[in-house]
Amino acid sequence: MKNKYKSIIVEGPIGVGKTTLATKLASSLGSEIMLEKFSENPFLEKFYKDVGKFNKYTKTSKYALATQLYFLLQRADEFKGEEYQALKRNNIVSDYFIDKDKLFAKTILSSDEYLLYDIVHDGLKLNIEKPSLVIYLQTNAETLLNRIKERGIKFEASITEAYLQKIIDSYTQFFHSYKESPLLIINTSNVNINNPDDYAMLLEEINKDIKGKIYFNPLS
Repeated sequence: MKNKYKSIIVEGPIGVGKTTLATKLASSLGSEIMLEKFSENPFLEKFYKDVGKFNKYTKTSKYALATQLYFLLQRADEFKGEEYQALKRNNIVSDYFIDKDKLFAKTILSSDEYLLYDIVHDGLKLNIEKPSLVIYLQTNAETLLNRIKERGIKFEASITEAYLQKIIDSYTQFFHSYKESPLLIINTSNVNINNPDDYAMLLEEINKDIKGKIYFNPLS
């Protein structure tokens, strides 16, 4: 199947299946793949060990600012780098986009930390073209936590359901008003992207001329 989109972004909270779907789509559509290099962040493991402190009243971690600034600078460097410019000559599928950086910053940073983050963010003067299609993967916090445990990445073991719910709430709020690109929303509690039938129907949906916001539900 030919990819009719210049760039497809797959987004959603940790454990929802972004990398799996992005990799499958790149293969099916004959596109280049651009994956987030989260494991290179030297602060991430320390941050996740700290997320047990997250509850409905607090969102701060002493490693949150360093973690988020590293991701911001890493993502900015990748989108400005030669590799991205080379990939951009062809169609791209990616498992993250730069817009989510502020989403996480607002969720995990204190107000003072966010002010500093925002100064750095604005100073980078990022001017990255909007994706041709955004695919937003959803599910509930309990399912995410189970998937994270199943994949067994050691430094993710301390992630809590309370933290995941905060991230889900932030994504929900962000995409509720998102209008920058066509948006395809998939609840992975109802759609199994590893199921050949579900995946085939998803490819058919993607091959349509998607405009605005679409909810993919093959059972409806």
